[in-house]
Amino acid sequence: MPAYTFFCEACNKKYEVVCSIKDYHDKLPCEFCESNVSVHRMYTEDAATLSSSVKKSDSELKTVGDLAKRNTDRMSNDEKQYLKTKHNEYKENKPDAPLPKGMSRMTRQKTKTKWV
Repeated sequence: MPAYTFFCEACNKKYEVVCSIKDYHDKLPCEFCESNVSVHRMYTEDAATLSSSVKKSDSELKTVGDLAKRNTDRMSNDEKQYLKTKHNEYKENKPDAPLPKGMSRMTRQKTKTKWV
C-alpha cells in the first residue's frame, strides 16, 4: 500500500498515512491535533520517495548493488547509523598491539588518487 505524506499547519508536524488507493481522501484529519482545516498533502516528499517505492522481487535483483539498495531501504535510520559506525571505527581507533620486529604500519595518503 502506498504511503502519503501530509503536513499540518496547525501543529506544524509532518506525518505519513499508509492506506489503499480506494481509502485515500485528500483531506484527512491530522494524527496529532485532529485538525481538518490546515492539513495539506506534501507531493514533493512523495515524489522524492517514488523511485524507492517500487520494490524488486528476489528474481529481479541483477547486481549486488540492487541487493544492497533493497536491504538498506528496509533498515531503520538507527540500523544504518550503527553499521556506519561499526564499519568506520577502525579509522578512528588505532590498534594498540605492537607489531612484530622489523615491521611498520602504513600511513594513509591524505589526497585521493586521480585515475586517468
